Amino acid sequence: MTLEIFEYLEKYDYEQVVFCQDKESGLKAIIAIHDTTLGPALGGTRMWTYDSEEAAIEDALRLAKGMTYKNAAAGLNLGGAKTVIIGDPRKDKSEAMFRALGRYIQGLNGRYITAEDVGTTVDDMDIIHEETDFVTGISPSFGSSGNPSPVTAYGVYRGMKAAAKEAFGTDNLEGRVISIQGVGNVAYHLCKHLHAEGAKLIVTDINKEAVQRAVEEFGATAVEPNEIYGVECDIYAPCALGATVNDETIPQLKAKVIAGSANNQLKEDRHGDLIHEMGIVYAPDYVINAGGVINVAD
Repeated sequence: MTLEIFEYLEKYDYEQVVFCQDKESGLKAIIAIHDTTLGPALGGTRMWTYDSEEAAIEDALRLAKGMTYKNAAAGLNLGGAKTVIIGDPRKDKSEAMFRALGRYIQGLNGRYITAEDVGTTVDDMDIIHEETDFVTGISPSFGSSGNPSPVTAYGVYRGMKAAAKEAFGTDNLEGRVISIQGVGNVAYHLCKHLHAEGAKLIVTDINKEAVQRAVEEFGATAVEPNEIYGVECDIYAPCALGATVNDETIPQLKAKVIAGSANNQLKEDRHGDLIHEMGIVYAPDYVINAGGVINVAD
């Protein structure tokens, strides 16, 4: 992607992109609103250490479009949007940063509603709530639903079972080898369900502590991040960032099913055709990972 931004927005029918900067807190964020045909746009706030501002813009746009599909497929009267904050969630967060973002969201007058996403927490959403009502997934003490990760994970688990039935003739996952890329909040709860059913887990994550927890609690086998694509497994579960199903990784895949919680797993639409030709059953991410957004929208 190059930065002919208006050409890109017109081609893919985006409505609005807001660039947010707050010098005092260090906030650098992008709010991308894809479509509000069905209602206000709902989509989480992601915080990540992007390689470049262009990469952050591209991620925001791709994620916003995916939220349009997800909210529509879930039958919600909501459009699609996403916010990305450029920064390291482990060391760059501050109350002032999320308050500043809350003021930007408030300035959109209800066109956009945010929630938790990768790199942000319920506590972060509570801070945003100090500045705007247009945030959901905040603490139950405020009358909201709290952390959506367990609900998202359960939806992915049920979607994975449905895909397994299509591929293997049964939805029983006992003894199935499942490779899980990323063991963050959602994938941790997914591992709980899979382990309880007797699946064999292979995991990877750049967070070594998260990997160690999965090894200790679920008897998982750990591999390096670049090894996860080629492992012998029945199901590949992308549960980290998007675009992991691409020209480089597809030839390595040995799984018969792709089903995970990550957004925008296909780098390009044509990659869906490629895995279909290989006989791989793909559970669309915006369908099986919609549990969280259904929960926070309720």
